[in-house]
Amino acid sequence: MLLLVGVTIGLHAQVKRMKIYISADMEGVVGAVSAEQLSPAGFEYQRFREFMTQEVNAAIEAAFAAGATEITVSDSHGNAQNLLIEKLPKNVFVIRGFPRPLMMMQGIDETFDGAIFLGYHSSTTNPSGVRAHTFSSARLADVRLNNISMSEGSFNAAIAGHFNVPVIMVSGDDAAVKELGSVIGEVEGAVVKWNYGFHSAKTMMPDAAYALIREKVKTALGRIKDFKPYKPKTPVQLDVRFKSYRPSEVLSYLSIVERTDAHSIRFIGKDMIETSKFLEFILTYEPGLEP
Repeated sequence: MLLLVGVTIGLHAQVKRMKIYISADMEGVVGAVSAEQLSPAGFEYQRFREFMTQEVNAAIEAAFAAGATEITVSDSHGNAQNLLIEKLPKNVFVIRGFPRPLMMMQGIDETFDGAIFLGYHSSTTNPSGVRAHTFSSARLADVRLNNISMSEGSFNAAIAGHFNVPVIMVSGDDAAVKELGSVIGEVEGAVVKWNYGFHSAKTMMPDAAYALIREKVKTALGRIKDFKPYKPKTPVQLDVRFKSYRPSEVLSYLSIVERTDAHSIRFIGKDMIETSKFLEFILTYEPGLEP
């Protein structure tokens, strides 16, 4: 009996929890090149919701097969109501809807072992990339942390890094994958299309993209200890450059904001949580918010 108890305890000791966080955007999804695939008003949007959902399912399938025990998926594009949740496995959690304090990374915490970014795109300062922008294609010309220009991927990696969670894999076009790695260090990258311009690309077929995502997720989880969290120094200096003049003028009325030039403001956050909340505020707040 004592031997059996020892064996049972040993087996339980070998079972390790592995939590994976997936942030899913849409511009970097296989085949997507314009608003026709990315906005509810587009004639191909419903089809591309399917492709986005299948890319997420490919990552989930590979992660569970590689040892993940819990997965949370953040729907992080547009209105954050894109994923067809009835087509996701029953044993995952999904975060939907905006606004939220940690934006595309809502729900992450120190209990996660790694983060995966799917369908990502390059930054607004990158001359290459399909639908290249940073958080707002209409409003922002640059977002910097500690004087380093950010993509959504690197900004989100900094939020994950606050919780000591490394980004282990990213999918999207070639510009997005290259740019993220150049800022935060090596990650497994699944390039599902190659950009020719803001609205054009050479693309894989969906089934080939799903297979590549599975392969890269499996590889990433197999070497998860190789990846390090991306952790900007604190306090965090956030510089935001607007495409228009008035946002910087009005925000400078706040004592916590410095106007650094006609289009730009600076905010000092004690950490990435405070910094993320401030960025979400300036992107979302308007007096007519209801209810």
